[in-house]
Amino acid sequence: MMLAFIILGALTLVGGVITIAARNAVHAALGLVGTLLSVGGLFATMNASFLAATQVIVYAGAIMVLFLFVIMLLNANQPVTGRDPVPFVRELAGIGGTLLAGAFVVLAFTYKDPAPLAQNVAALRNGTAGAVGETLLTRFLLPFEAVSVLLLVAIVGAVALVQRPVPQPDGVPDTEPAGLLAPDTGLVFEAVTQEAVLKERGRV
Repeated sequence: MMLAFIILGALTLVGGVITIAARNAVHAALGLVGTLLSVGGLFATMNASFLAATQVIVYAGAIMVLFLFVIMLLNANQPVTGRDPVPFVRELAGIGGTLLAGAFVVLAFTYKDPAPLAQNVAALRNGTAGAVGETLLTRFLLPFEAVSVLLLVAIVGAVALVQRPVPQPDGVPDTEPAGLLAPDTGLVFEAVTQEAVLKERGRV
């Protein structure tokens, strides 16, 4: 069991690195899928069967389908080749990652279990749905609802980005529906005018 835990932990780290380092959004999403599946395996090695099933069904399944839907909706599956819009974003990300890694190292060497292991195992009740649901909907109710609102805002933002007006040629306002004006609009108008003049002369 310990060997499986180590292997799944290594796969989780590899998937996280792929998610961050991939220049293609679809490749990054697939790396995140591998990470979420590995985390589900970690839960299974700790006899938390309900958490493992929830991890695979909800996150590796439904949430990743949502991510891929947004990627395809925004047509963001092309590799990123342009310059970063935020100056020094790579340097700032490197500094932040270094500080976060240092914080985890300090936490790993200074952490002390606040309760005996047997007491914690008894509180988890073998990772059943009742224990998880009771903790999630009482102590962590506000973060749980905040995540659902965050996902809703992300979907609305993606749809709003897609519904932007189509850019028009120079001289044509963006508010004008596409396809109503053609490059030879003046010629068409002149032909219609001449036809109307000829009909008027015929009546006279």
